[in-house]
Amino acid sequence: MRIEQQPAFILHGRPYRETSLLLECFTREHGRIGLVARGVRKERSRVPRALLQPLTPVCLGWSGGGELATLTAVEARADPVTLAGEALLCGLYLNELVLRMTMRMDPQAELFDSYARTLERLAGGESHAWTLRRFERDLLVHLGYGLTLATDAYAEAPLATDLDYAYRHEHGPVVWCTPADGPRLRGSTLLALAADRKPPDNELPALRRWMRAAIAAHLDGGELRAWNLLGDAALRPRA
Repeated sequence: MRIEQQPAFILHGRPYRETSLLLECFTREHGRIGLVARGVRKERSRVPRALLQPLTPVCLGWSGGGELATLTAVEARADPVTLAGEALLCGLYLNELVLRMTMRMDPQAELFDSYARTLERLAGGESHAWTLRRFERDLLVHLGYGLTLATDAYAEAPLATDLDYAYRHEHGPVVWCTPADGPRLRGSTLLALAADRKPPDNELPALRRWMRAAIAAHLDGGELRAWNLLGDAALRPRA
């Protein structure tokens, strides 16, 4: 199989043998793929290493199949996404989410577009917390873990804006009763997420806790490394 001019982002790269790299890439039409970039660590490599950095919009070409194909071409598709500080940590978090939550060779064109929009929002200075929650919501929906965000799972009625809810991952929101129910969310917060409308800032921490629980449920209870990094960044004083 030979593929050319495929829109993509590099998610992660690591050294391979003496002169090569192993790349995890997110492509629009082929989903997540693994590539061997042969010889790119040589001094006179024909491939600019800058194009193989995470968060860089590129067009890729490759040949072969299976778990690892061979990179044959790479060129810039747009200007690099410029992120710094906490925004950069958010971008790396997106990459870890895609790496951990998607399967190789599973096309996810809508998720790819959502990923690209999320990077643009981060680069544009939009709320980091709300931007990440929107992507997490889209990720779960596009991967088939659809979220019920507007209806009480047991009462089969619209959520009340002034009630607190827990979320049953197999069913949806139910009225919150005890701490054993897990993260506690206002009905207004879930309705805002459903409508793609930013909730008040003081409701975003609860939304973060709930979304992490929802993602962890699909990681067999595991965690993402970036969660700790983002938590540490949130505790640092801002200039």
